[in-house]
Amino acid sequence: MNDPHDLDSRLRRRLLGVTLASAATAALAACGGGSDSSPSPAPVGGTPPSPAPAPSPSPAPAPAPAPSPAPAPAPSPAPSPAPAPAPAPAAKSFKRGIAYDVATAGDLNALVPGVSWWYNWSPRPKLTPPTGTDFVPMVWNFAFNDAEIEALLKANPQYKYLLVINEPNLYGQATTTPADAAAAWPRLEALATKTGVKIVGPQITWGTLNGFTDPVVWMDAFYTAYRNANGGRDPRIDMLSFHWYDYGLDAQLDRLKKYGKTFWVTEFANWHQGDGDAQIDSVVKQKKQMKDMVAMLEARADVYRYAWFTGRWDNDTHFSSLLVDKQDGQLTELGQYYLSLPF
Repeated sequence: MNDPHDLDSRLRRRLLGVTLASAATAALAACGGGSDSSPSPAPVGGTPPSPAPAPSPSPAPAPAPAPSPAPAPAPSPAPSPAPAPAPAPAAKSFKRGIAYDVATAGDLNALVPGVSWWYNWSPRPKLTPPTGTDFVPMVWNFAFNDAEIEALLKANPQYKYLLVINEPNLYGQATTTPADAAAAWPRLEALATKTGVKIVGPQITWGTLNGFTDPVVWMDAFYTAYRNANGGRDPRIDMLSFHWYDYGLDAQLDRLKKYGKTFWVTEFANWHQGDGDAQIDSVVKQKKQMKDMVAMLEARADVYRYAWFTGRWDNDTHFSSLLVDKQDGQLTELGQYYLSLPF
């Protein structure tokens, strides 16, 4: 946003965009015996009897066979290694983030137990992210210095993603026609090639740009313009971002599946107005919407990350602040709820 702090004017533009969107598999062993026979007596008179033949000596008994050596005992099998311990369950959702310019250690310390990343619509954070929490840089529109952003990304190899072009079809944001965006897109592609970051964007939404209020209409025109200027080649978009402030986020993402991209939902809440009980006019109602939207975003395999909007409002008429106004490091009831939701 040109002035991320200009929330009132952003709100008016946002609500107009939301209003437009609302319309549209585990031996026997044998035994033997011998017989005994005695010699016959000698006859009386006559020829003396021949001497009895000497008995043949009994054959020496065959030596007993040497006992077979006892077989060597089979070696005991080596014990199986103990199974590796199961990894500890994640303490928080990798997907869950916040769209907010986190500026104090108190606020950051309050958020990090349940928030894995944040961005602030600029290339640089005000604070160094603690271990387990990422800051994701953004080039908000095309008015950036290519050499400066390239140097920043090379100096910070922890930056794996670059958010690009905030709400090009919404007046007051990075208002850009599809043709102009297509003409400038090769600058982003060059940055990605030189630094290894992935391009995440544009951050599309329902907007107010004449002829392009529907994000699908803007995206289709952008693809057409880029192909026409680049020999039929598609633009490099590694992941696509979307913003939404009403009921029906699931269906809105389904509309964008035609582009074949994984999604980041980089701003979301429910600011629905009117329609009686459907209006979000209490923390209780906003908590119900937050629970439903977060459960859907966690369940969808095509959603890589999401960021609640926002941290703190001076006048929170939509009951969407995660941090208490004018109290550093204090979570609201909604903020405590966001950090506690299952994943």
